[in-house]
Amino acid sequence: MHPAKQGEAMKGQQASPEVNIHEQRPENASRFFIPIKKIGRFFGKTAAYFFTGSVLLVLIFRFVNPPVTYLMIKRTMTQLTEKKPVKLQKKWVSIDHISPHLVQAVVAAEDNNFLFHRGIDMEAIRKAWKLNERSRHLHGASTITQQTAKNVFLWPTRSYVRKTFELYFTALIEIFWGKKRIMEVYLNVVETGNGLYGAEAASQAYFHKPAANLNASEAALLAAILPSPRKRDPAHPSAYLINRSASILERMNKIEKIKW
Repeated sequence: MHPAKQGEAMKGQQASPEVNIHEQRPENASRFFIPIKKIGRFFGKTAAYFFTGSVLLVLIFRFVNPPVTYLMIKRTMTQLTEKKPVKLQKKWVSIDHISPHLVQAVVAAEDNNFLFHRGIDMEAIRKAWKLNERSRHLHGASTITQQTAKNVFLWPTRSYVRKTFELYFTALIEIFWGKKRIMEVYLNVVETGNGLYGAEAASQAYFHKPAANLNASEAALLAAILPSPRKRDPAHPSAYLINRSASILERMNKIEKIKW
């Protein structure tokens, strides 16, 4: 080729823009992946903070009594909204100052396998599933541990989200509290009537005696109201309540005695 033409050809090659595919890919990819990385870091930090905070809170309530629950606040706000007298009666007492009959009664009524499961009773779930297949009324299988987790840490509205958190806190309190503390907290925060919370307030309101002095029949009556405590009155029991408490008394004698 003539030297002049060869020079022109080389200039043309140098003038043509070069496209480096390998240099463009990282820039385009980074624009796509940076938001995902930020979102991932955000959720990672949130999960870490939640886990740390929830464990600390559970550990604190292992030794410090929960001062109030979401349900207590909700009931109080409803009373204020409806311009009704505000009623919130509760008095914390140690499990050692609650009648063993009441402990036995709530286990017989609510959670027969309380001492043996680790927060979730698979046998009760299977039974509830079979009952619900042929019954119009839904039967639950929540253990006392699950109810305690819901009462202390969560809100009462039913949803899959709340249920997930309930199972999480159930596992934590089974690990860090133990059965005696779970029962103590449950019997002090559970709703036992209109504006009544815990065994001591209920015992004083219905039977005019401390919870430590409840006999077996009174304990069975008190345990019998727990599914619907604001609709039932153990001091003036209906025929249904009498029959239910009788069945609870019968189960109390069949299940293993609760010993700490």
